[in-house]
Formats: sequence, C-alpha cells, structure tokens
Amino acid sequence: MSTQTLHRLNPVGHGLEAALVASRKTPEPAKITLPPKKLDELTAAGDSFTFDAFTTQDAHELGHLLYARLAPHPRPVLINITLASGLTVFQTTTGPGIHRDNENWVARKRNTVFRWGAATYAMHLKFEGNEAAFASKFMLGDEAGQYAIHGGAIPIRVANVEGIVAVVIVSGLAQAEDHGVIVDVVKENWGPVEEK
Repeated sequence: MSTQTLHRLNPVGHGLEAALVASRKTPEPAKITLPPKKLDELTAAGDSFTFDAFTTQDAHELGHLLYARLAPHPRPVLINITLASGLTVFQTTTGPGIHRDNENWVARKRNTVFRWGAATYAMHLKFEGNEAAFASKFMLGDEAGQYAIHGGAIPIRVANVEGIVAVVIVSGLAQAEDHGVIVDVVKENWGPVEEK
C-alpha cells in the first residue's frame, strides 16, 4: 500500500476540460503502463493511493481524467467511483458496447476492495488468479460470486482517516490494463504532498 500522501496538481475543472477535448476529437490512445506481476512490486508501484483529501469534486476530476484517457481506446469501458458509504459519485462509459455484465464486474470488484482493503489486481496476484483457492481460503461458499479477483479496482484512502474512503474501478479492458490506467492517471495528476 502506498503511504505517500498525494494532492491534486490541477484546479477543479481540469478533468472536465480534458474529457470535453477527448469527446470532440479522437487522439491516438495513450499507452497504458502494465502493473508488475509480483505482489511486492505491485505494492511498491501502486496498489492503493492515499490522498490529502478526496471530495466529490476530486472523484469527478479523477473520473473525467479517466474518461479523457480511455475515450480514444477502441474497447469501451465502464468507469465507476464509489464512496465507502456505498454512494456512487461518478459513473460513465467511454462508448457503446458496454453490457450489464460490466456493471456486475464493477460491483464484484468493489465488494472485494471494501471487504479486503486491497486492490483487486493485488488479490489476483496473491491467489495467482485461482478463484477457487480464493473462495476456499475465505470460506465464501455461495457468496463467492459477489467478489472478483480481477484487476481494475483500487482503494482510495485519505491521510489521517481510518479505512478506505472510496474505490475507483475500470471495467472493460484486460485486467492488467484496467488496473494500470488508474495508476497512470493518478500518478500523472496527483503529486506528493511536500513535507513541512
């Protein structure tokens, strides 16, 4: 888990402007940095983020920046940001072709993050993608279908606040890309809080 506290680098509205530009013209899709394939390396590279604050404005900024980054991608995706209270504060798709199944994946990924406090890609690496081993370890039984250990959901924490405050989810790409694009967008638009 990242312990470095991050703050938003751009003013409110920057994400919306980027989303508007992306919706008006079709730039080449940006390359997505794939996450490490070893759990300890993933933890060091970004399996969660700690911000100095995470308001609904911040959620909208992050959601719009993800949209701007993913709109040119040939595969449509579903982007979702949900608070720990269960309230979805941002959700959109990048184009036609999203199915109800994507919402099911979003819900399953979100459930995993909130229950285990870890990114779904980290859980995937921990269990080597073996969903049966995952379900057996936690004795999930019939409720196993409520959880997914496929990349694309990352916990958001706030400095000096106990627990996870939100989860950001991408569904529709390969799981490593779902995870990687979130990490890319956060690292490009949030920077370390300077020590006083």
